[in-house]
Amino acid sequence: MKLKDKVAIVTGGAMGNGLGIVKVFLKYGAKVAIFDYSEKVHETVKELSEQGFDVNGYLCDVRDNDMIKKCVADVMEKYGTIDVLVNNAGIAWLDSFMNTDDKLRDAHFDINIKGCWNMCKAVCPVMMENKKGAIVNLSSVTGPMVADPGEVAYATTKAALMGFTKGLAAEMVHHGIRVNAIQPGYIMTPMVEGIANASDAANPDSVIEGIRAGIPMGRLGDIEELGELAAFLASDESSYITAQGIVIDGGSTLPETMSVGVN
Repeated sequence: MKLKDKVAIVTGGAMGNGLGIVKVFLKYGAKVAIFDYSEKVHETVKELSEQGFDVNGYLCDVRDNDMIKKCVADVMEKYGTIDVLVNNAGIAWLDSFMNTDDKLRDAHFDINIKGCWNMCKAVCPVMMENKKGAIVNLSSVTGPMVADPGEVAYATTKAALMGFTKGLAAEMVHHGIRVNAIQPGYIMTPMVEGIANASDAANPDSVIEGIRAGIPMGRLGDIEELGELAAFLASDESSYITAQGIVIDGGSTLPETMSVGVN
């Protein structure tokens, strides 16, 4: 129960990677507040609450500072503190650079970068007063390490989150707050399904199979595997780790080529 009685906020926690993080946090004894833009947050909270977990849901747009402040204030009223913040909310909409208009670009920047910034601005004062806390940002291998055509907006934001993580960690370390990032490869989520559809609407399964074939472990990751890493970074087990990006990708960034080598 390494997260027993810790209060955690997980953005984008109603589905996908966020849901995996929420489930693992609850398993380890955390009290979790899910901030999500989707109405699905209510369904997720109902299902988890019926299993006996201490979980609350908030309809929250991470682009809206007033909405964030109200939700954070409610979490403080309920629990009196915030120990962990996981900035998971994000989007990945594929289009070529020349076809990407300002609206699509700004949607990525506003949610993936500014949303993380906004949440930290709202939660850091609580952690600074407590002189302790853990922040986990969801970056990606896409941007800092690799990229595919159509991912310019997404890759830019995820690379920016690595810089944000290091910069914030440098400032917060003296307040007892650790800031780290997770860099996932392909985890089987609705976002990946959307990428597959955008790549080949006629046969998205072939895209998933192509992804699988390029991963040395021979499969896409599971949301709860990512959740386990997030739980480690949120717990005291990682007490000497800050400003790091931890890759979880089944070895997908390992091969130099897909055709060279012997067994």
